[in-house]
Amino acid sequence: MQRRWYAKPGWLWLLLPLELIFRAITLLRYFFYRNGVLSSWRASVPVIVIGNISVGGTGKTPVTIALCEALQRAGFNPGVISRGYRAQPPQFPHLVSIDDSAQCSGDEPLLIARRTGCPVVIDPTRADAARKLLSLEPCDVLICDDGLQHYALQRDIEFAVIDEARGFGNGHCLPVGPLRELPQRLRRVDAVLVNGSNVNDDNKKRFGFNLSPSAFVNLQSGETLAPSEWCQRYPRAHALAGIGNPSRFFVSLRDLGCVAIEHPFSDHHGFVAGDLQFGDELPVVMTEKDAVKCAAFANQQHWYLRVDATLPDSLITALVVKLRALKV
Repeated sequence: MQRRWYAKPGWLWLLLPLELIFRAITLLRYFFYRNGVLSSWRASVPVIVIGNISVGGTGKTPVTIALCEALQRAGFNPGVISRGYRAQPPQFPHLVSIDDSAQCSGDEPLLIARRTGCPVVIDPTRADAARKLLSLEPCDVLICDDGLQHYALQRDIEFAVIDEARGFGNGHCLPVGPLRELPQRLRRVDAVLVNGSNVNDDNKKRFGFNLSPSAFVNLQSGETLAPSEWCQRYPRAHALAGIGNPSRFFVSLRDLGCVAIEHPFSDHHGFVAGDLQFGDELPVVMTEKDAVKCAAFANQQHWYLRVDATLPDSLITALVVKLRALKV
């Protein structure tokens, strides 16, 4: 099915009636929330929503981390709320601890908490997560990770993240295509962040960004190597990725000069020790998101590649100006 999402629909045309129903429900939900038929909640601080209109990885988590760090440098105290996909905490809402397991908090919320030091609360109902976070921490701005379609939480700023290479796939909504909403939805967001593009257009609200490899980190020892040094030491390695778009990770490794033996897994895959065993002495490298799930059973041959989203200065400047105006 996913292969057809990014090619011609083929046999998925049989599911067109389901797509039409899905699109109708999506439009009705938006209409009902916008007109007050369904209630929504407004936080006491500005809310930034980061999301996408398609299923699968577009780079939202690195963007969330980059925005948290940029706002911290600008003097803000951001907090993050997230659904916590597949998380199993003792109860919801749950304040993520850096000592949590990925099973408890979810891989992406745990990664965000560890990388940024920002408070992170997870709850399937984003408004409940926001209320909990504001009751615990003195945050002056909230970043909602992957909540573009969660209209029960009112927002002040919307960022949509799309992948330059995969775009909108075959252009259809679920289940015929990968879209959660039609591309016209992007007209209503404050900015479209295009992963893999270098083109910035303030007038069209489109900003390109790239994920830049910054270091290879050993899961057991914490040793850090520059990408060039690591690839020189390990010119060939097993590469595994349980993210929305594993091929992007494999391409990054090849671009760095590593011959990667590819092992793609489904997004949010629950890794076990056997997944990292390949019967040879080659090192194993993975994404940072996968590393938070594998650290407990990793050894000296296991590494992850840390990447950073490089966001345009003009985008950050405009965001800071708007947030300061909202606080007045």
